[in-house]
Order: sequence, then C-alpha cells, then structure tokens
Amino acid sequence: MTEQTNEVLNAVGPRLRALRQQRQLTLTELSTTTGISISTLSRLESGNRRPSLELLLPLAQVYRVPLDDLVGAPPTGDPRVHLKPKTMHRMTVVPLSQQAGSLQAFKMVMPVGSPTQLPEQKAHEGYEWLYVISGRLRLLLGERDLTLGRGEAAEFDTRVPHWFGNAGTEPVEFLTLFGRQGERVHLRAGPSVGGPPT
Repeated sequence: MTEQTNEVLNAVGPRLRALRQQRQLTLTELSTTTGISISTLSRLESGNRRPSLELLLPLAQVYRVPLDDLVGAPPTGDPRVHLKPKTMHRMTVVPLSQQAGSLQAFKMVMPVGSPTQLPEQKAHEGYEWLYVISGRLRLLLGERDLTLGRGEAAEFDTRVPHWFGNAGTEPVEFLTLFGRQGERVHLRAGPSVGGPPT
C-alpha cells in the first residue's frame, strides 16, 4: 500500500466523525440506521478500522454525500463543476468560483420570510454586484430601500452599510460577485452600429 493511499485512508475517520457531528447523530442512532455495529463505527472514526466499501456505502447514503467525499478522492479530470451548496443564515449558498482569489462568485437562494425587526446593516471592505434570477430581492443600502425583480442588477461599495432579504412570496434566487479589495465588475460591449464604442 502506497504512502498516499495510507494518507487518504487515515483521513477517512476524522471525516466520518465530522459528518456525524454536523448531522447531530449519535453512534447509536447511526448504528440503527446503517446496521453497522457501534463498535465498528467507533473504530472507523478513530482510525482503528480500515474503511471498506461495505461500510462506506451505507454511510454515504445516510449522510447523502458522494462516496468520493467520504474518502477525499482526488479530482479525476472530470470537466463538470461539482458545486457544493452550503446553508448560511437560512440561505443556500453555492460557490461558483473554484480558486482562491480576490473576486468570488456565488449563487444564492433565500427562502420566503423576512425579519420582523428592522434588519441590521453591515459594512466591510469590498465591492459587490448582484443579479436577480427569480423572485424579488430587497436591498437596504445606507438610507436607500430598493426592491430588485427578475433580471435586475445592482452594484455597490460594501463600505456603505447594507443588508438584503427576500421581498416576495417565493424564494429569491440571485447571483453575486464580491471583490474583497473593492474591484468593480467590468462590462464590455461591442461598438454600437454607427456610433462610438461603449
């Protein structure tokens, strides 16, 4: 067995424990659901038992993650983008940019419902651009209170206090580009017919 294979297998236990804790499951509950004994699950998580396909498949089903995620399989050159949604502040956030850098892209889906109290606006370094795909997005920007509908966009300096929420009766889905150092979105267009370049 190669050193790289050993490293991959050694990382499975902590990954399994973290997934179970994130799902707030006990070993007993997991054992009942998967049919794997508590002692085997405990030994898997501590690294005292080597993972096998028979053990990992039911765990992947319970945790609803691909088997590759359990073992930390390296990328295989698959050209498809495997997006990993996260839930933050009741909102589903899907990172669209794959590499670290100053400009980040996200798709966000915000459920129906807004706070009953006046929301607190936040300010921080950066520049943000929003585009609404569906639904209605409420944007508080300093003293301004705006509602953006499908196909509308906004851009602003995030040093201005701001907040956004769902302003409609269905989930709002939108794209956002965020630059930590204040980069603005640069739009390019071809020259208009009979006129100067835009």
